This record gives sequence, structure tokens and C-alpha cells, in this order.
Amino acid sequence: MNGSKESQFEGSVFGFIGYYLIMSLLTIVTLGIAYPWGYVMFQSWLCRNTIIDGHRLYFDGTGTQLFGNYIKWWFFTLITFGIYGFWLYNKMTAWRVKHTHMVPSENGIDA
Repeated sequence: MNGSKESQFEGSVFGFIGYYLIMSLLTIVTLGIAYPWGYVMFQSWLCRNTIIDGHRLYFDGTGTQLFGNYIKWWFFTLITFGIYGFWLYNKMTAWRVKHTHMVPSENGIDA
């Protein structure tokens, strides 16, 4: 049976507030256009500060990658009079998970 490895979050409340404020201001000032870049910045901070089973997470998504999907998803939401909006959470979660990885161990073996 596998030995249990430690999982933890190392981020501070001040880091959270700082990144969240930057993300929010970026979104408000640009009327939502820069939301993908703010989201990616915040998600990268979350992953850099998260350790699961002894492995740090990293996030490789970019605002440009998300922007294309973001425009497409909002277009579908508009033409379906908001109905597609119910799928947005799942689409965002799938995109986030696709771009979240564990940093490989130094020796390539999980001990």
C-alpha cells in the first residue's frame, strides 16, 4: 500500500487578496475583455502554492488560449439566450484541469 504524502496549500491571505484584486480590476477596467488573462494569472498563483501528495502543481494555460474559448463560449451563450451558460462552468473547469499538472519528481520515481 502507498504511504501517504502530504498535501497542503502554502498561499497567504495577502497573496490571495492581491491576485484577486488585480484579476477583478483587470476585468472591470477592460469591461471583461481581459478576464482570461486575469483568470490565468490567479490560477497560476493557486497552482504554485498547492502541493498534492508531495507534488507541487503548475499551470501551463495562457490568457490567449483561454481568450479564444472565452469568445466562443460567450457567443454560444448569447445566441442560445443564456441556455449555454449552464455549460460554462463545466467548460471552464475542463479547460483549467487540462492545463493543471504536477511537477515531476527529481528522480522520476514517486517514493
